[in-house]
Amino acid sequence: MPPIGDIELMDMHAHPHGEGDYIILSVQPRRITAFLEKRAEMEAAARSVSGLASMLAHEIKNPLSGIRGAAQLMARAQDSKNVRLTELIVKEVDRIKGLVDELETFSSPHAHTNEAVNIHEVLDHVLSVAVAGFAAKCSFRPRFDPSLPPVFGNYDRLVQVFLNLVKNAVEAAGPTADITITTAYKHGIWLTSRSGERIRLPVEVTVQDNGPGIPTHLRGHLFDPFVSGKEGGTGLGLALVARYVSDMEGTVTCDNHPQGGAHFKVQLALEEDMRRDEN
Repeated sequence: MPPIGDIELMDMHAHPHGEGDYIILSVQPRRITAFLEKRAEMEAAARSVSGLASMLAHEIKNPLSGIRGAAQLMARAQDSKNVRLTELIVKEVDRIKGLVDELETFSSPHAHTNEAVNIHEVLDHVLSVAVAGFAAKCSFRPRFDPSLPPVFGNYDRLVQVFLNLVKNAVEAAGPTADITITTAYKHGIWLTSRSGERIRLPVEVTVQDNGPGIPTHLRGHLFDPFVSGKEGGTGLGLALVARYVSDMEGTVTCDNHPQGGAHFKVQLALEEDMRRDEN
């Protein structure tokens, strides 16, 4: 038996042609080594965020509280010009505190329960939120496989994962972005869980945009904390995605699509498989 790094996976896609008289099959090989390497990068990013957050959150919040209080006291004794400066200090302190609050999300214990989740209920909710707010002018192309069984995960965190991915796609492609979200069942993806047991990740959710794609200098680092290709971005959104997906024993990867734009793939386990492993 060859080592796992030499195993080659084949993606097979069926496309109806014409009036449905015949079907075109496309077979695309892919190396499992690259897939495993990207998963390792994603998990390493999740661990680095957790360690960084637990170290910084408490130490930063204490001096911030003192700075904010001092600025408010100064504002009471200043003229209107200097009051604006103290208000600026308070505003910036609050902005930093918001960043620290995001960091604490990563260092919090894994208190969320993973269970059976209908992935399409998650995606429908995410699209409803997006269309009602930041993606009101965008075009969405949902291509869902309605036969998919429940995945292993947490509903709220899955909503956060795909909301971040959709928002990232919209910001990359612009306010009139054209985004395709696909769900599919994929055979042949088996990975080792934290407990050492092999699990399969057959449910694949892809978020593809029509933006400029991932810059070369950011490839391999998108899931690292504080790495962002957007002006003013915190670089925590995709790190949060990596952390949550890893907690659900899944994996997330990203690449540029041959036809343009970026596409993110989230691989998730089946709830029935995880329940069977526990019994």
